[in-house]
Amino acid sequence: MIASPDAKYMTPQEYLEWEEHQDIKYEYINGEVFAMTGGTIPHNYIVFNLASALKSHLRGGASRVNIADVKVGVSEKGSFHYPDVVVSCHSRDKQAIKFIQYPCLIVEILSPSTEAYDRGRKFI
Repeated sequence: MIASPDAKYMTPQEYLEWEEHQDIKYEYINGEVFAMTGGTIPHNYIVFNLASALKSHLRGGASRVNIADVKVGVSEKGSFHYPDVVVSCHSRDKQAIKFIQYPCLIVEILSPSTEAYDRGRKFI
C-alpha cells in the first residue's frame, strides 16, 4: 500500500465519490487514501483457490463470496478496505453496489511486505 503523494484528508463520502473516477483502487483510513499495489502470481493463486472452495461450499445458501475488487466498509465513518476474500450472508449486502458493510468472513493472504500491517493496524 502506498500513500497518495498529494495527501488530502477526505470524508468517507468524498472518498467514495473520488475513488469512482480513479484508474486504480485506494483504501481509505482515517481520512487518508492509500493506493493499492498489485499482488504476485502465488498470492493470486491462493486467493482464487480459497474463493473457489468457499463458493463451492456455500453454493445454494444465502452467502456470497467476493474477491479483491469488492470494498468493505468497516463503519459509517470509514475505513474502507479491499480484502482478498470476503463473504457476506447479510440481506443488505446482496443489494450493495459500492461496498459491503456486513461481512461474516474477511480473509487477507499475508505476504512478507504487508504482514505486519495486515496483522496490526489493518486488523484493528
